[in-house]
Amino acid sequence: MNGRVVFAALLILATALPAFAGVGIGPQVGYYKADGADEGSYLFGGALRLKPLPFLGAEGSINYRKESYYDDALDVTSWPVMATALVYPLPFVYGLAGFGWYNTTFEYDGDLFPGMDDKETTNETGWHVGAGLELPLGTGARLAGDIRYVFLDYEFEELEGKKAGDSDFFVITATLFFGG
Repeated sequence: MNGRVVFAALLILATALPAFAGVGIGPQVGYYKADGADEGSYLFGGALRLKPLPFLGAEGSINYRKESYYDDALDVTSWPVMATALVYPLPFVYGLAGFGWYNTTFEYDGDLFPGMDDKETTNETGWHVGAGLELPLGTGARLAGDIRYVFLDYEFEELEGKKAGDSDFFVITATLFFGG
């Protein structure tokens, strides 16, 4: 019952917010690679952007991402929830800074990590800075693309004979905002 009420409230919010000037909501996709990860990966989610003044804005987003370390011996799945401040020195160029809350699940290969639980979930906080472009796509839509450097150090166990990976990373995102 509570899940249905929350879903209905979010649906109403998502359809009503774009009607207000300076408010946009839409899907977000991106690519990232942590320094210690085996390879890069994609992320996807959604974002809400508020721009109450021509030179100042704010963004909230939630994404899903997954990466592997130590030749797939460790999988890291995360749902980052980020809050970001935006400063527009030009109408279409912005700088950004913010913080994120990362609900993260570590899945260890039990043979390579003896004595470890197969799965562990933690909550981490991290910071990000970056810059981007925001371009109008006609009436009621904008395309934003940015690059962010995320400072986030996971504290996972080292695999014997291998150094713990650095989990800070660059992320490149594109968001299609609908609304004012």
